[in-house]
Amino acid sequence: MMKRLTYLLGMLCLSWFCLDEAIPKCSAENPIEDRWHYLLRKPAPNWMATDFDDAKWRRGFGGFGTRNTPGARIGTQWNTPNIWLRKDFVLESIPAKPALFLHHDEDVEVYLNGSKILTKRGYTTEYIVVPIDASQHSLLKKGSNLLAVHCKQTGGGQFIDVHVIDANAVPKLPVPQVPETPFQTELMTTWGAEVTPENAWREYPRPQLKRDSWTNLNGMWNYTITSADEQMKPKDWKGQILVPFCLESKLGKVGRLLFDNEALWYHRTFDASPIANQRTLLHFEAVDYRCEAFVNGTSVGKHVGGSTPFSFDITEVVKSGTNELVLRVEDDTMGFQLQGKQRPDPHGIWYTQVSGIWQTVWMEQVAETYIEDLTISTDARAGSISVRVDRIGKAKDVSLKLTVRDGEKIVAEKAVGGREITVTIPNAKRWSPSSPHLYDLEVQLIDGNGKTIDRVGSYAGIRTVGKKVDSDGHLRMTLNDEFLFHWGPLDQGWWPDGLLTPPSEKGMLFDIEYLKEAGFNMIRKHIKVEPRLYYYHCDRLGMMVWQDQVSGAVNPPWTRLAPNPVDATWPDEAHQQYMLELERMIDHLESHPSIVSWVPFNEAWGQHRTMEVGKWVSERDPSRLNNIASGGNFWPVGDIVDEHSYPDPAFPFGDKRWDGFIKVVGEFGGHGFPVMGHLWDNEANNWGYGTLPKTEAEYRERYNKSLNKLIEMKKQGIAAGVYTQTTDVEGEVNGLMTYDRKVIKIPAKELAPMHKVLIEK
Repeated sequence: MMKRLTYLLGMLCLSWFCLDEAIPKCSAENPIEDRWHYLLRKPAPNWMATDFDDAKWRRGFGGFGTRNTPGARIGTQWNTPNIWLRKDFVLESIPAKPALFLHHDEDVEVYLNGSKILTKRGYTTEYIVVPIDASQHSLLKKGSNLLAVHCKQTGGGQFIDVHVIDANAVPKLPVPQVPETPFQTELMTTWGAEVTPENAWREYPRPQLKRDSWTNLNGMWNYTITSADEQMKPKDWKGQILVPFCLESKLGKVGRLLFDNEALWYHRTFDASPIANQRTLLHFEAVDYRCEAFVNGTSVGKHVGGSTPFSFDITEVVKSGTNELVLRVEDDTMGFQLQGKQRPDPHGIWYTQVSGIWQTVWMEQVAETYIEDLTISTDARAGSISVRVDRIGKAKDVSLKLTVRDGEKIVAEKAVGGREITVTIPNAKRWSPSSPHLYDLEVQLIDGNGKTIDRVGSYAGIRTVGKKVDSDGHLRMTLNDEFLFHWGPLDQGWWPDGLLTPPSEKGMLFDIEYLKEAGFNMIRKHIKVEPRLYYYHCDRLGMMVWQDQVSGAVNPPWTRLAPNPVDATWPDEAHQQYMLELERMIDHLESHPSIVSWVPFNEAWGQHRTMEVGKWVSERDPSRLNNIASGGNFWPVGDIVDEHSYPDPAFPFGDKRWDGFIKVVGEFGGHGFPVMGHLWDNEANNWGYGTLPKTEAEYRERYNKSLNKLIEMKKQGIAAGVYTQTTDVEGEVNGLMTYDRKVIKIPAKELAPMHKVLIEK
């Protein structure tokens, strides 16, 4: 949060965010013009000329470079070998002692109004003043001037920033500005191209607690952005946004960053026909990050947390006919707030921030006493299904009835008083990746007169997750008491057009089906909670899931598996919010048979109070494995010790600290292979682990090499492996598919036989 506030100190007026605004004059009061046109690939030979047309060049704020370059002030990320820059600036008077104020890393050429005035090799570590030769003073003129710059970089950090100043009055540079708009990629998925306001996420969002009657509120909403100090509903709306896609996404039709001194407001109307003796519920599947909802001018509730569903009972304020719905959102993104892979300044393994609504909004009417939630657990040995019902309402003498069907056949049925019920299925079919059998459930609330007052549909997969020692003395994972090697990709779940929001259910399903066909039996869902339908399809298709918790950004030193780790210091309030969101995620997903492991921390990101968190998770859900810190700082808690190793898998065998823990390689690989025309940014450098292969054949050879090493490590006791990763994501090109999912780098039919050896050997 503080980092973003620092950025905002440089925003002296909001008009500076708009790169099409008139150029402010350079004067003693306003000496610096930080807005540039830039290009990352070699332009036409006359690119420095005053009459050159740079309208199609990119636009950004100076300086340009990479973080941690000594003395740099980064307004726009630049990490390619070359950059060409042009900016116009206006002089009210000619400086008494004209000079360039610049910081370059490395070689730089500077042109003033079309003429070269400077060539410098090497680099600086701070801003320097370079007088303009007296013979070139005549190039400066009152009014509009053009500064053109070429900088070349060969290695290490990089940075370029140049200004024309008066050497007698060297200005203090302002904090660099950041643009309102995130990077605008040309990538679009096939499914994204088909999205319209009428078809955007029309599917019922809650497959494990399903009612027939509901109202989808996705579509075009009004929106505007105000100061965070503004608490009153805006009178005017800036435009429209397509819900459920976030403010920053291409599919949301806005493409605007939300800063932490701003509030995002949504507005729409909806029709309702309230029924006597029924409650009206308003559901949000996910909103990032803090929000408050208003119906017909009355606040109906607040929520904090960006990844899990929540609901408000709006019965007392909803009316027949047209109603007004307003949602106010704030999003800090950084600090203790749980944000996962989002960053205000995306680069490398960090991606574009997401603000506001990013999953389905919907509404339903329910009975006065109704089923709020189901918790489903199973026992493979007993062949049993247990259901705990959370209900809301004051009805008395309510009993619970559970009906279990296998297809059309009823295989179990039972009614009891209370809120928990267990049934045993004769000759029960167990759920596994090779046989993902699901039983359909119907749960009813029945009043004292024998009348059904609420009815929901659900499903269950009967399976038991465990661990035991094999004949070679290695502790391994089990499913239904059988050893099973867990093999899957690191799966970010990001999209070029929807960011965190998949463009459609079909698009989301495409990823899972490809991975299943490729012979993976597990997905590590990385630092993201997906829409509920994602887990339904994993349940249905037989894909196990390691579910990560979304991380914060206040970290301890990352010491991996070294002895004597240190935790980050989180204040009580931040820790309590972390635990609240962790509990919500587990409560939200614990009925899915596909989820076999929780991963609270990753690579020390936000890792704090590890022993406390680890013990809580193991007690909260003993039915699953607890991978307390994937690749992070190892503490002796939970079930798993997890090493990350790039590019090839590795593990520090032989340490007695691992006794009693399952050994896994929670990340490896990351072999990058860029596919031109399918990159997030065709002009920027691509990021992968190690050097990028020169050919597709070399890329496949590297994959095979890493896979064969993992096969050998399995013999030494490794129980699971996670390959990085399913798709390219923004600047990362280490996916098995391109970011737009249009190019499969290694077809599933080629991967499947290779993976079969790993799983079955």
